[in-house]
Amino acid sequence: MFKIHQVPVLETNFALILECQTTGEVALIDAPEAESILAKCDQLKLTPTKIFVTHHHGDHVDGIASLRKHFDLTVYGPMAEADLIPQLDIKVEPGAMLKFGSGHLTVLSAPGHTSGHIAYFLPEQPTLFAGDALFSLGCGRMFDGPPDQMWQGLKRLRDLPDQTMLYCGHEYTLSNSAFAQTIDPDNPTLLLRVEQAQAQIAAGYPTLPTLLSIEKLANPFLRADQRIIAEKFGLSGTNPVKTFTALRKAKDQF
Repeated sequence: MFKIHQVPVLETNFALILECQTTGEVALIDAPEAESILAKCDQLKLTPTKIFVTHHHGDHVDGIASLRKHFDLTVYGPMAEADLIPQLDIKVEPGAMLKFGSGHLTVLSAPGHTSGHIAYFLPEQPTLFAGDALFSLGCGRMFDGPPDQMWQGLKRLRDLPDQTMLYCGHEYTLSNSAFAQTIDPDNPTLLLRVEQAQAQIAAGYPTLPTLLSIEKLANPFLRADQRIIAEKFGLSGTNPVKTFTALRKAKDQF
């Protein structure tokens, strides 16, 4: 059994503390900054020994050096971005299976936001740690592209089981929902998700995690190969990559 502690940090980020309640092993998913993570670990009396990094952006790795002053940490991260993550100890590639507690994390390729971005999937308790590749009702800004690789990566995440719990690197659900409703305004799953997210925020709770099954029905970026989305851009019958590219450009300009 695994317990995930979600820690709001910086302006919109989440740090994640992953606790195996069977073995007592503790890990972090990314390290945006140290102070809040240290406070939460102290409160919960947890001692992390590993950090699993999704990508090299500062708001995901800037806390590593400070955390290492307090914990004996092994840092795992994408081999493709090893030169950009100076604290990296173990370079991993997509397909790797990393032992953690009574289970393991499978490394998935999810490029586009950054060229070497990876996600981690916990199959024993279906959970996806998507970093900035996939958000609730959205996806990461495409800094490194190309669009076809990012679309393939999102489909890879979409192929995970419906019951997968999705954790993301940022609290963007409501801002993403405004754009999603311009694309698919009559989608009942989307409208229900927006209502739920608004209630969660109003009550002081995060909108994450969320079920991947909901994202498969409501997130336009996971549905670029569906006719209803393509038609919004006059691209029905064309390669879904064109629809995905149009979606991402429209969101960037929204």
